[in-house]
Amino acid sequence: MNETIFPTQRPEMILFDYGQTLIAEARFDGLRGTAAVMGYAVENKYHLTPEQVQREANVINRELRRSDPAMRAQRTIEVPNHMFTAYLYESLGIKINLSPEEMDRVFWDAASPGTPTEGIRDFLEFLWKAGIRTAVISNISYTGSVVSERIHRLLPNNHFEFILATSEYLFRKPHPRIFRLALEKADLKPENAWYVGDDYACDLAGARAAGLLPIWYQAAIDFAQADHEDVLRVQAWTELEAILRNCPERLE
Repeated sequence: MNETIFPTQRPEMILFDYGQTLIAEARFDGLRGTAAVMGYAVENKYHLTPEQVQREANVINRELRRSDPAMRAQRTIEVPNHMFTAYLYESLGIKINLSPEEMDRVFWDAASPGTPTEGIRDFLEFLWKAGIRTAVISNISYTGSVVSERIHRLLPNNHFEFILATSEYLFRKPHPRIFRLALEKADLKPENAWYVGDDYACDLAGARAAGLLPIWYQAAIDFAQADHEDVLRVQAWTELEAILRNCPERLE
């Protein structure tokens, strides 16, 4: 934990990243998701297999640079998944008997199921009792209603004021516009909000650039990320709870 940026007062709101912060997701398996969606095919003009469809999806993703980790922080415009899958399947002569929202849900549940990170339920309850507001900003291409459904299903007693999926709002973290939108929705100044996430470039550098205090949650991440000494880091939600308990509600 980096003592040099220890917060001096409690925030009015804590905003959370979704993946590997609120919810620990299994390693993404696009083929498994595509196979699940293909189970709903009512027309397959060229008799393509899930493997063939996934190979084409991989080609398109490379063209869009969606799957390049090095581009994560540079790619600040979101490509909604319903646009991607509409092109993918229709261009291959495949008709899927699902709505765009249903297709997102079927694909996501198969490709990357998730479970709440350890201790997050208790931490959210602590924040609620402490009067600290909560919300979510997620870099995610799935439809906002599907993202909200998953979060409410996995964290049924949350009190999130809103769940902001970038699929609905054009911009992705670390673009400051997505943070500013969240602050506008919350009617808050940036100095009154913290942002907790697992990705340094998108979550932490992005939040700091927008004026929020960044917190690096590291319990569920791949430590291949470069270390940074300029960020308050926590390995467990109990650590962040202790920090908050020791923060005055307001500076004198």
